[in-house]
Amino acid sequence: MRHDHTGEFSQELKLLLALLEMEEGAALTFEHWELMQDADWHEFIALARHHRVFPTVNRKLQELRPIRVPSFVMGMFQRDYYRNTIQMLALSGEMELLASQFMNKDIRVLFLKGPVIAADLYGDVSLRTSCDLDVLVPMDRLEAAEEHLLSLGYVKDEYITSVLNDWKWRHHHMTYMHPQKGIKVEVHWRLNPAPSKEPGFEDLWSRRRKSALISRPIYYLGREDLFLFLVSHGARHGWSRLRWLLDIKQMMNQKIDWPKLIQLLRKHQMLHIGGQAVCLAAKLLAAPLREEMRPALASRKAEWLAEDTLFYVHRTVNLHSPPLPKDVERYHKQYLLALMTTRQKLLFFASILHPLAEDAKTLPLPAKLHFLYFPLRPILWASRKLCNRASGKKREASA
Repeated sequence: MRHDHTGEFSQELKLLLALLEMEEGAALTFEHWELMQDADWHEFIALARHHRVFPTVNRKLQELRPIRVPSFVMGMFQRDYYRNTIQMLALSGEMELLASQFMNKDIRVLFLKGPVIAADLYGDVSLRTSCDLDVLVPMDRLEAAEEHLLSLGYVKDEYITSVLNDWKWRHHHMTYMHPQKGIKVEVHWRLNPAPSKEPGFEDLWSRRRKSALISRPIYYLGREDLFLFLVSHGARHGWSRLRWLLDIKQMMNQKIDWPKLIQLLRKHQMLHIGGQAVCLAAKLLAAPLREEMRPALASRKAEWLAEDTLFYVHRTVNLHSPPLPKDVERYHKQYLLALMTTRQKLLFFASILHPLAEDAKTLPLPAKLHFLYFPLRPILWASRKLCNRASGKKREASA
């Protein structure tokens, strides 16, 4: 899988990376001017939108006012920036409401992303994009959180189907949408789906921080826990959006307790993933590498994984818009396996033997007989494969 795609990056992607590399107050270089020459500005705008970094690009362009950037490009970025600001302000208001409401119901909640992270990492909620609110609650308060969201007018997205309660480890959040406000909330009971190893809620709560974004108490992850969460989330999605990597660069410029972070990553078998993020942030965004980060980069696996993710950046892969092209789907499956430790791979392959909701659809059984899906699973799987193959042949014949 290891291929270095940086040499294959388009001129527009190179320009985007060059702008994101720039530190506060830096001037444009000859490289910037050269990349702006004959750039496809429509493609540049599309890339900035895909990677969700247009607020940062807009700020840099507004500060620098380069004469080679057409006025329509400046106007487009400014418009996107204003729209995002309105969106983030709406999310901030909803975040304040939910924090207050959950507190009144004695539901402890940690905000994982959204405006609180934008304020922490960028100092301004308008400089990061977010399309929803992600909150983490204790597993034993999940039902109470759902009931309260429903009472506030949210509607649950019933996309999770389950048998034998496998949703608790196959998934890590449920989604709720407010039809009038147009706001989506994801309620997590885990940071990531299994077989990841991660801190429990009580540990995360004990290290929580209180946001100064609003007057009401808004709690979010401790600095090292936030780094762990962001790198695990970004890695799982192949770092296919540069916004996630820009978050890591911002964190690397903050005062992180690196010995504590290294210990945390090692404890939860994520040191190679942390190293991957640091390596990518340095390679693509010129994030500073310091001596205390060295343990995260000690493993060759971190470097290999960083190289593997360049596939997603080079191809402008959008993992959130299925169905994926077959080659991308195949690559992503291999990549996710490469992320796992040996123990996690064993757990993953063991999970394949666990019944799926599709098995219950293929052969409905009473709840008290669901245990029979374990021995029947290979037969049901083969039956579905044969049916799908027969259906495919019929479609080909009719075509």
